[in-house]
Amino acid sequence: MILSISGVVLLGVIVFLFFRKDGLKASHALVCALFGFYLAGTAVAPSIKAGGASLASLLGGINF
Repeated sequence: MILSISGVVLLGVIVFLFFRKDGLKASHALVCALFGFYLAGTAVAPSIKAGGASLASLLGGINF
């Protein structure tokens, strides 16, 4: 649960920065959000979630 909330917050910040700095239009952000919403209801969603968890685990294991 914590991973998904932080992922949503991180992606929200990235979208906000794209909107403010790189000229992302509100309609583009809406289409991306709808795409993600409908993609979450498909059979691919568990694979995407597992890939995100694997990436977070990989990044969490990096020591500087």
